[in-house]
Amino acid sequence: MRIIGNLLLLAVVAAVISFFAAPAVAFYAIRSAADANDAAALARLIDYPAVRQSLRPQLGGNPAAQAPAPSFLEDPIGAVRRQFEAPPVAAEDVDAYLTPAALAALTRGEGRFARQRTSAGTPSSREGDPVPAPVYWGVNRARMGVTDEGGSRTIFTFERRGPFEWRLAHVGLPDGAAPAVVAPAPAAALAGAAREAG
Repeated sequence: MRIIGNLLLLAVVAAVISFFAAPAVAFYAIRSAADANDAAALARLIDYPAVRQSLRPQLGGNPAAQAPAPSFLEDPIGAVRRQFEAPPVAAEDVDAYLTPAALAALTRGEGRFARQRTSAGTPSSREGDPVPAPVYWGVNRARMGVTDEGGSRTIFTFERRGPFEWRLAHVGLPDGAAPAVVAPAPAAALAGAAREAG
């Protein structure tokens, strides 16, 4: 009888740990799926319409957009006002942050520079993968932050969709403007420059 009680207690403890560790597991699952270029796994882990909506006002230069929009039930006036405040942003600018390469860069703290990973394809210069730090932990919402070498923090907001299922619903980019994407030099130009140098 004591063994059954111990097993039951162990199961409850494991369920509680899993309940609170699930957002961190979802974060690492996004990083792993992005590294593997697994679009199907990313679609299960990310609420793309919500993340697009969270990025639009940030890319439009609205500093108040760093926090997720208030829900209609909590603040109906603020939620409606937030919909009209955001200036229009081109869809390709938002989608540049949602490619697997850019998502992998975001999870490594590259912030606004992550959009360069979509076209340039250059690896990150950081040594090792940064560990996310909890910013907020609630029953239905959790926020985790990844800080870059300069101290800028990218915030990932996860929302509960089931007892142990969390999906990414908001990405808070660091302050500042997104850097311009530098087009890679043509191979012929690089070869010519190498011949002249050598």
